[in-house]
Amino acid sequence: MISQLNEVPLWDIVIIGGGATGLGTAVDAASRGYKTLLVEQFDFAKGTSSRSTKLVHGGVRYLAQGNIRLVMDALKERGILLKNAPHITSNFSFVIPAYKWWEKMYYGFGLKIYDIMAGRLSLGSTKIISKKTAQELLPTAETKNLRGGIVYRDGQFDDTRLAINLAQTAEENGATILNYCKVIKLEKQEGIIAGVHILDSITGKEMLIKSTNVINATGVFTDAVLKMDDASQPKLVAASQGVHIVLDKKYFPGNNALMVPRTADGRVLFAVPWHGKVVVGTTDTPVDHTSYEPTALEEEINFILTHINLYLSADISRKDVRSVFVGLRPLVKNTAAKKTSLLPRDHTVVISKSKLVSITGGKWTTYRKMAKDVLDKTIALGQLEKKTCVTEGLKIHGWTDTIERPDDLYYYGSDAAMVKELYKENPAWKESIHPALPYTKAMVIWAVRNEMAMTVEDVMARRTRSILLDAGASIEASPIVAELMANEMRMDESWIREQLNSFISIAKKYTMDDV
Repeated sequence: MISQLNEVPLWDIVIIGGGATGLGTAVDAASRGYKTLLVEQFDFAKGTSSRSTKLVHGGVRYLAQGNIRLVMDALKERGILLKNAPHITSNFSFVIPAYKWWEKMYYGFGLKIYDIMAGRLSLGSTKIISKKTAQELLPTAETKNLRGGIVYRDGQFDDTRLAINLAQTAEENGATILNYCKVIKLEKQEGIIAGVHILDSITGKEMLIKSTNVINATGVFTDAVLKMDDASQPKLVAASQGVHIVLDKKYFPGNNALMVPRTADGRVLFAVPWHGKVVVGTTDTPVDHTSYEPTALEEEINFILTHINLYLSADISRKDVRSVFVGLRPLVKNTAAKKTSLLPRDHTVVISKSKLVSITGGKWTTYRKMAKDVLDKTIALGQLEKKTCVTEGLKIHGWTDTIERPDDLYYYGSDAAMVKELYKENPAWKESIHPALPYTKAMVIWAVRNEMAMTVEDVMARRTRSILLDAGASIEASPIVAELMANEMRMDESWIREQLNSFISIAKKYTMDDV
């Protein structure tokens, strides 16, 4: 990828940011035939895009808020994503337990509208269920005053695995995709954007990249790039923090998710089975400071534990939490809204005087539409030949129509067979990296060879999801992972020590000890 920088004297599009929006835009641009470069200062999906609630959904809450257009767009995109990436998405049952007589009718009616809005891309019909059925679907749900419930269908996915597959899809369509390359300055000619200056964080080399167009897709860090373009630029993004906790499956057995339609602060709360664990969240806390490793607040943890315990018979405490992860939402500022939970989740495209194109807002489910919109607006600037978007029917890397879900490698899709081939190269690579984690040594080797994993954290947080599933186990497994990577990358003992120190300091933020 680095060598390709010298082979293209002028790019059509440079994309800053390797999260959902940036990677989606790279796929769209490359598949239209544009010379496309994406640069990410850390790793792909290092920020917000690896810390979602793992849902591909229309947004029931947005329907209640009256944001019909966003729900319609998201329901369409949900259907497209499930078709284009079946190996990392699934059609899932969500249960809303009803503890008041009117809740079944009220929520049932609303979700019937949700079904109708999905049209031909509906994932299944909403059903009103009895108390007995609700207990069967949610074995550990609180039964006192339970009157039944509502079952509806929505999507689930692995956010970072999708990000990696999007990077691979973009590359397969001709894009150059680089992690650990930071934009340090915008290049201009007569006040108009003409490229970017980048710093290769690994080698320390600086390069000038010339481009006809530059797209800023940096999420919660959008304002930093806007300030780079124009120091007087007012803030566009209001960041909101969302916290999740991860529990063992024994506290929430079964294959159905729980949805609490209204918490004390007006949000929804989910408990979603995921990779043999349960993800519970989320919160909505305004934050002034943006960070790649945000920290959960004590009150956020207590909020989640208090609310989930209202709906489960088990009494879950801090000691039961395997991992805590935090994401920052890039919400578009609105001075009239008093709470970030009321800010719109729509995306916004802004074109600066310099013709820097910025996109922010939105959510994972609508990443493809966001990419199409920002690219169409970039084309409208008049410096690119107009070409039609083809991503609605574009299969994402790993696509396969033969998915065996019980297989631990199912989310690799068509790559799964090649991961297994590594067992023949070295039978020891079939071994697990830790008894509490569903990942093998072969997956580490695969991540280095085929998925641009450069650090131990890349492997533990994003090529596998170890740090999210069990932060403590991921710390214990890290020396094995570091040694495997060092052998594969021809790194020495000092690299291993540096990597372990760096990873462990990050992983501790995911444990309850740091809250």
